[in-house]
Amino acid sequence: MFDLMTMIKSIELQRVVVTGMGAISPVGNDLDEFWQNLVDGKSGIDLITKFDAADFETKFAGEVKNFEPEQYIDRKEARRMDLFTQYAIAASEMAVKQSGLNFDSEDRDRVGVIVSSGIGGMETFEKQSRTLIERGPSRISPFFIPMLISDIAPGYISIRYGLRGPNFSTVSACASSSHAIGEAYRHIQRGDADIMICGGAEATITPLGVGGFNAMKALSTRNDAPQKASRPFDKRRDGFVMGDGAGIVVLESLPHALNRGATILAELAGMGYTADAYHITAPAPNGEGATVAMQKALRDAGMQFDEIDYINTHGTSTPHGDKAETIAIKKVFGEHAYQLNINSTKSMIGHLLGASGGIEFIVTTMSVQKDLIHPTINQQEPDPECDLNCTPNEAKQKVVRAAISNSFGFGGHNVSIVVKKFEE
Repeated sequence: MFDLMTMIKSIELQRVVVTGMGAISPVGNDLDEFWQNLVDGKSGIDLITKFDAADFETKFAGEVKNFEPEQYIDRKEARRMDLFTQYAIAASEMAVKQSGLNFDSEDRDRVGVIVSSGIGGMETFEKQSRTLIERGPSRISPFFIPMLISDIAPGYISIRYGLRGPNFSTVSACASSSHAIGEAYRHIQRGDADIMICGGAEATITPLGVGGFNAMKALSTRNDAPQKASRPFDKRRDGFVMGDGAGIVVLESLPHALNRGATILAELAGMGYTADAYHITAPAPNGEGATVAMQKALRDAGMQFDEIDYINTHGTSTPHGDKAETIAIKKVFGEHAYQLNINSTKSMIGHLLGASGGIEFIVTTMSVQKDLIHPTINQQEPDPECDLNCTPNEAKQKVVRAAISNSFGFGGHNVSIVVKKFEE
């Protein structure tokens, strides 16, 4: 008799490794600058320069500085892309370069792209809405829809390199790019692809973006001290800070990476997906969904909780979110939770929404590589309900055998990913 479960168990899952990374961020547009500024505790958050924010409750954000799309994209083509797509292409170019891949030597049917955005072309939407109102429907750009849609970023990347493998975008708010990485991992594990370019990009620091999150009362309004506004796990946190940018990685099956002599940065060992099934924006108060996501990721990796040394938290600097994540970590790790270092990259770059999981996966990978954990800045008055070691204000040199990257999104979407040192 045909036994489906026996057949599934007999399939040998491929190990998946990281071979390339690229970042566009409020603290740097190349990997070295990005990492060094994080280790140094440098904030990329300041008053908004992209538009006049005088009438907004929140007047600051983590803007990308000195980004020149022409370094990566033809000037004419760049004008036909929303900023989030430009960021995605730039970060993917960095990741491919670091990986050392030559696609002329690859089977392009076995190379895929999953790059996400939580919101997509917000700037394009606003500009074309004004055009419609002020000049009429005949003046809407024929590129409006392709510039707007989230899936255009992986589309452009696949066209750029001629990649014909799995290609799509995941949209799950602030968990979007972690879902993208998780799905890419699964495609390689199952043998659907040898190589996946994955991650996320976001560019929502616009009047409608900032105004919308202000209307939800989700953002910090610490306008007198923008660089101190993002303060995860601090008692005086008052909301998150918006950020823009992209985080893209190259994943490969271990045999493929070894066969071509690639430099392996780390191993993606497991992931877990869950839903809170609780509220459209608020996290489950006792961290139920986050708890199970971390447990699933550990089980998928075949690891015990005490093998984890570090967690890159979702850590948004919201009153409820940081508390719920702390509770979840304690549930999963018990007393070992107090031996962990945790931190929040968002304390320096703000919340990159759909791109946050991608860029924080890069941070997690670099911490595993370098045995170095960047600080959570702005820790002035620790919240007694968030009493774990959040690596306050100074970087910590520590052996990191394995780590977890957490991403949680509006709608109750939870993703946890395990990254560990590569060992043959």
